[in-house]
Order: sequence, then structure tokens, then C-alpha cells
Amino acid sequence: MIRVVACLSALLILSSCGGSQSSGSRTARGGSSEVSFATGPIYTACRQAGRREASRERCGCVQAVANQTLIAADQKRGAGFFKDPARAQEVRQSDRSIDERFWDRWKAYSEQAKRICT
Repeated sequence: MIRVVACLSALLILSSCGGSQSSGSRTARGGSSEVSFATGPIYTACRQAGRREASRERCGCVQAVANQTLIAADQKRGAGFFKDPARAQEVRQSDRSIDERFWDRWKAYSEQAKRICT
């Protein structure tokens, strides 16, 4: 059960693509929308996860959103969820204030990535 919930969180992020330009990213115009791409820890973890949805474009997109919304330490911590989805569930259920604050930021990032990139 824990693994399922954690995987769903990761898939929420992977279901996203698009966004606006941020440092370390490039933007290509396609029709009336812009699609951002960036590399970093989330991009790498996403690509290495081996999921069908983890295309180069989609992983680059969610990294671009991460660059806009998360500090580097949060990106590195969240990237670990791709390899160990159960860890995401542990953090989500933690009573530690540091974990709760991180989870609030991670959840907001996930929701923004879904909104921007779907």
C-alpha cells in the first residue's frame, strides 16, 4: 500500500510536461505554447526510473518546474523518491516538522508541475 501511494506521487509528477523558462533551461515554441526543458537531479532520477512515461521531454519539463519552485536540497531529496517510492510515503506521514514543511513544498511542486505540464 505504501509503495502504491508513493508511486502515485511520482507518477503525478511524471504526468506533467511544459512550463516557463528558468535558469539552466531552454524553451522551444510549439504553436501557441512554450515547452521548457532543464536537466538536474529530478531529470536524472526520472530518466533512470525506467517508467514508460519518463520520456526525455517529460523529465526535462518536470525538472524545469522544479527549478522554478524548489531549492536544490529539496530537488535532491525528492529525486530519491523515484528510486525509493516508499521513502516518499515515509516523509509524507512523518510527524517531524522539517518533513512536514518539505512535504508541503513537494506537494505544491507536484501540483504545479501537473497544472503546467499536462
